[in-house]
Formats: sequence, structure tokens, C-alpha cells
Amino acid sequence: MANSLAHTKWVCKYHIVFTPKYRRKIIYNQLRLDIRTILKDLCKWKGVEIIEGNCMPD
Repeated sequence: MANSLAHTKWVCKYHIVFTPKYRRKIIYNQLRLDIRTILKDLCKWKGVEIIEGNCMPD
């Protein structure tokens, strides 16, 4: 799945960490699925493939 030009090939992968300012347990319990669907929709809109996702408390 490498992109290429005349003399180069590359594969872009990014590690993104989403850390809210006030990390409360409500984010990891009640809002977890809502945040997941919002991020999935944004990635689909931008054409980004999510390889792996985790939601972990402090």
C-alpha cells in the first residue's frame, strides 16, 4: 500500500493520541461510543483508514 513517484516510495502512518483537557471517568464510560462514532465519521469523510483504536483511562 505504498505511494510512489518517479524515484521515491512511501507509506504514511500516524500515531494520534487524543487527550482531553479534563479527563473524567464520564469520557471512558458514557461518552466512549459517541466519541468513537464521531472519530470514525471524520476519518471516513477525510479518507483516512483507522488501523487500531484504544480508549484507556489514566
